Amino acid sequence: MYKFMENGESEGAAESNGATGSNGALISMHNIWKTYQMGVEELHALRDVSFRVEKGEYLAIIGPSGSGKSTLMNLIGCLDSPTKGQYWINGQLVSEMTDDELARIRNKEIGFVFQTFNLLARATALHNVELPLIYAGLRAGERHEKAQAALESVELGDRVLHRPNELSGGQRQRVAIARALVNHPSILLADEPTGALDSKTSVEIMALFEKLHAEGNTIIIVTHEHEVAERAHRIITIRDGRIEKDEQVR
Repeated sequence: MYKFMENGESEGAAESNGATGSNGALISMHNIWKTYQMGVEELHALRDVSFRVEKGEYLAIIGPSGSGKSTLMNLIGCLDSPTKGQYWINGQLVSEMTDDELARIRNKEIGFVFQTFNLLARATALHNVELPLIYAGLRAGERHEKAQAALESVELGDRVLHRPNELSGGQRQRVAIARALVNHPSILLADEPTGALDSKTSVEIMALFEKLHAEGNTIIIVTHEHEVAERAHRIITIRDGRIEKDEQVR
């Protein structure tokens, strides 16, 4: 079985950061603001956001269009930096990192799953899953082995040589999930993962996320769909750039 492996700094190292650090949480956000300058006016996309995510949690972030959830996802995924506040991943203060350091954290700590799959059209499923391992500098034999195992974990072991146009939408999303998992990231971060799928396939993909969570993965799903959010075990609701509600639902 292809099972999540935690990586990064030790819990003890994280705890040594003290009260202003991560305190052992996998994700720790303290008083996060994201502000955009629109001429002479300031637009506050996020306002004083604070929360923690422990290892092994299954979290959904939900909110309407313009609520700030996409901005928050970009910060969690280290695709952007906050204007103010501190953001820690695995005991590392990423809110003050350079672009090169953020790129390293993204490759090591975060596995991305996108609504539109983002697969290379001319590459096989195996090669698409291998891509993060190529960037990490692994040799071909090890890459093949890890990618094959990741595809088997999402029940696509018999489709490794198929290209995206030979796969259904659900199978393409499974390839994308396998690619996100292959580096054993600390966080599986999914942006509207069922947005391009029909209702039956959406249920299958959400069942796969539940299986991956049961195997130990930390999963964060960003969505506007209540049906998707309700499959998670914790829901953070964002409205007008603030956390309106943070509730454990399972």
